[in-house]
Amino acid sequence: MKKTTANLRENIASLRTGRASAALFDKIRVDAYGDKQAVNQVANISVPEARLVIISPWDKALVGEIEKAIRNSELSLNPSNDGKVIRINIPPLTGERRKELVKVVKNHAEQSKVALRNIRRDGNDDLKRQLKASEITKDDEEKAQKDLLELTKKYTAEIDKIFTDKETEIMED
Repeated sequence: MKKTTANLRENIASLRTGRASAALFDKIRVDAYGDKQAVNQVANISVPEARLVIISPWDKALVGEIEKAIRNSELSLNPSNDGKVIRINIPPLTGERRKELVKVVKNHAEQSKVALRNIRRDGNDDLKRQLKASEITKDDEEKAQKDLLELTKKYTAEIDKIFTDKETEIMED
């Protein structure tokens, strides 16, 4: 269940909000040294202002490749470079785009909740199997089922909080 919530955080961190974030570039890969590398593996990413990202490649020869990878990504950003660093202005999102992003985040959150319910179901099935094989008592099974339900509720609430926080971040200007 921890992995499910961590996976949700990771998936929605790379969604573009109206604010600049280094996490936007986590999934962008660059052709570097004969292999695909993550941007944060070949450059320093800084966010000096709310709507500006500066990427400083460690190898200046990669400036063009990084710029091309960002331009070709689904982020719809237009980077510019001066030969040493890449500057990316993050434009504000339209109201319609914000609503679309909230729907995407809600979908990710719902998939995570389904995953939690599947984990709980698998746990309950395992408890029933153990009871049938006389490995545990009926009281132990009932207590474990209650514990599993409480754990599921706890992580479902955490997923709801993650969703609410991201929704707030997306909708604020």
